[in-house]
Amino acid sequence: MSLVKLSGIRKSFGSVEVLKGVDMTVREGEVVAMIGRSGSGKSTLLRSVNGLERIDAGVIEVDGECVDPGQIDLRALRLKVGMVFQQFNLFPHLSAGENVMLALKVVKRMGKADTRAAAEQALARVGLGHKFDAYPSQLSGGQQQRVAIARSLAMQPKVLLCDEITSALDPELVNEVLSVVRKLAEEGMTLILVTHEMRFAREVCDQLVFMHGGRIIEQGPPVALFDRPSTPELAQFVGMVEAR
Repeated sequence: MSLVKLSGIRKSFGSVEVLKGVDMTVREGEVVAMIGRSGSGKSTLLRSVNGLERIDAGVIEVDGECVDPGQIDLRALRLKVGMVFQQFNLFPHLSAGENVMLALKVVKRMGKADTRAAAEQALARVGLGHKFDAYPSQLSGGQQQRVAIARSLAMQPKVLLCDEITSALDPELVNEVLSVVRKLAEEGMTLILVTHEMRFAREVCDQLVFMHGGRIIEQGPPVALFDRPSTPELAQFVGMVEAR
């Protein structure tokens, strides 16, 4: 069953068309990695799924409901679609637990006891149950990103979008964040990832989507695409990545 369906998605910024008729389907429980050079449209496409970017043409459906920022209740949409960004975006004056609790209070209007219990559970899920009272300044970058993931998980979304969530981290902290994402994938979470972590994409993801020039050039099982790219664009990209 498709949970997210994109049909003919187009998006321009001024005179520059960054998405040029993108079609993509993500089934429930599927893990999809989107790869490609910077500027290929990956992040714009991801942001369109939860209404952060308004598309110019095409149709986006999430859980059977059409995503139209002019018509849909965006608050209700974002209860279904969680998103984790490159930057952690934590409030520095709030503890890790309070950062996770905030949306539960404001959006879900949960009671104090239920809010704390949900936040504790979400932090435990990312291995930070012992850091409930720690402030962002007391946490490493990897820990802060895991708090950001917990903040999204606490809302119990049907699909989690991750936009290059390890790109702002020091290399030694990348694996602790990826291990959390790997665990979510094993638990059956529907994930759409924009990532430069090719080994992770090969090992964990069900589908690989390669974007180039605002279009999906190739998509399919990661091993097949990495080992036998059928377009010169993907072959060049894979060669460039492997040469690093």
